[in-house]
Amino acid sequence: MGGSPDLLLIGRVARAHGNKGQVIVNPETDFAGERFAEGNVLIVEHAGRQSERRIASVRFQQGRPIIALDGVDTMNDAEALAGAELKMPASALPPLPPRTFYRHDLVGCEVRTKDGRTVGTVTGIEGTLERSLLVIARQGGDVMVPMVDAICLSVDPAGKTIVIDPPEGLLEL
Repeated sequence: MGGSPDLLLIGRVARAHGNKGQVIVNPETDFAGERFAEGNVLIVEHAGRQSERRIASVRFQQGRPIIALDGVDTMNDAEALAGAELKMPASALPPLPPRTFYRHDLVGCEVRTKDGRTVGTVTGIEGTLERSLLVIARQGGDVMVPMVDAICLSVDPAGKTIVIDPPEGLLEL
């Protein structure tokens, strides 16, 4: 099931929590507090089906949201959602601060050095918002490049390009 290209994964249901239909979520976002706010509407994808569910309540435990969704009222309802993907429309996401990017905007970008050599393609992002690393696929294996202003000179998600000035030896690691 492909789903809509406008939908972005923000978390996965880990398991039921308690006996009132709450679920523990493994977040897939650096903005869990904003994405999993009471009243937000999520697209729940599970077993080949999609449904819209409003977040009725939320609290955080050890950095993970524990949410109650409208229409999920019992432990059995919650257990049935284990493994479900929780998504939001990209259009529902607020603008980011300058020089901050959504992961989905960076994956697929071609990375070049400032002198024009192709390094490879971004296949993922690792680390926290403050210490992000670009995972770049290239011949000879992946390389990880810190997402810092001194190395990433220009980031153009619309043009799918990132220009870097890697320190000596970084690309040889």
